[in-house]
Amino acid sequence: MDLRKLGRTNIDVTSVCLGTMTWGKQNTETEAHEQLNYALERGINFIDVAEMYPVPGEAETQGRTEAYIGNWIKQRKNRDKYVLATKVTGRSQMTWARDGDEPLTRHTPAQIDEAVEKSLKRLKTDYIDLYQLHWPDRAIPGFGFHSYQDYDASDMVPLEDILGALNRHVEKGNIRHVGLSNETAWGTMKFLQLAEKNNWPRMVSNQCVYSLVARRFDYERAEIAMREDVGLLVYSPLAMGLLTGKYDDGNKPEGSRWEKFPTFLGRYDLAHEAVKDCNDTARRLGLTPTQFALKFVESREFVTSNIIGATTMAQLKENIDAHDIEWTDDMEKEAARIHKTYRSPAA
Repeated sequence: MDLRKLGRTNIDVTSVCLGTMTWGKQNTETEAHEQLNYALERGINFIDVAEMYPVPGEAETQGRTEAYIGNWIKQRKNRDKYVLATKVTGRSQMTWARDGDEPLTRHTPAQIDEAVEKSLKRLKTDYIDLYQLHWPDRAIPGFGFHSYQDYDASDMVPLEDILGALNRHVEKGNIRHVGLSNETAWGTMKFLQLAEKNNWPRMVSNQCVYSLVARRFDYERAEIAMREDVGLLVYSPLAMGLLTGKYDDGNKPEGSRWEKFPTFLGRYDLAHEAVKDCNDTARRLGLTPTQFALKFVESREFVTSNIIGATTMAQLKENIDAHDIEWTDDMEKEAARIHKTYRSPAA
């Protein structure tokens, strides 16, 4: 398993990270623990979760995924064997995650404090290796938008307050390192600027959507990842399952995410022609669609780790095995052709 540096830290993480967002809704706790055990056996040392998981976010299930992992941590007593990442919910109406009468979840210092303490308790651990801002506090259209629309900049928690709150938890030892998720180029650079100005922790990563059909990270954030060591942690490398081929010809297998939660795939409404090309190309290259999609992501030099999620052990094994293949010049040429043809149809 390939090891890559997490930002400018002394932590090496595997190029494959175990995603967990289905645990507690599509997966039982027993299944979650089976996946955790198998991933570690295969050499993966990186686990990603969030306080809002499982998805879709609901009051009845919020925090359940962290609790599953916490029970596993308590049983295994091997906390030093892996890197554990979680996230604080961004600006949203999921106020069930907070104890007070807040109108929105925000990245205020008080809400960050509450979120950190609750995650530590559910995870049954003394520290979180990587604590991420799940999406910005700013009222920007962060998911699936195709053109920029400005927002009221006065209606945002100052970034200095956010990073200051995170710094206090780093000083306490609750958090080792901090990262971003779904953050823009501007937001990333502002956080780095504040870190340098105040001698506060640098952001070490930015977790964003990225795949053969969602390549907007290439346009400007990739350069930041390379020059500033804020590497990409990739989510949805299989485009919510579209790049596995299981939805080809309009199929919606029973129990699949498209069958259960069709709105999840909204960001791919314009990508179906590109998806078909990707899957057909993989087969022409002698690969499965899953192999082509996952190895493409891992081969990008600005990627720190590729977050894979699965609802079955068979899927998990296939996803991990996909990283064992060699990325070739022919594969690179085909990935470039697809991008030139469709220009990142998913946002």
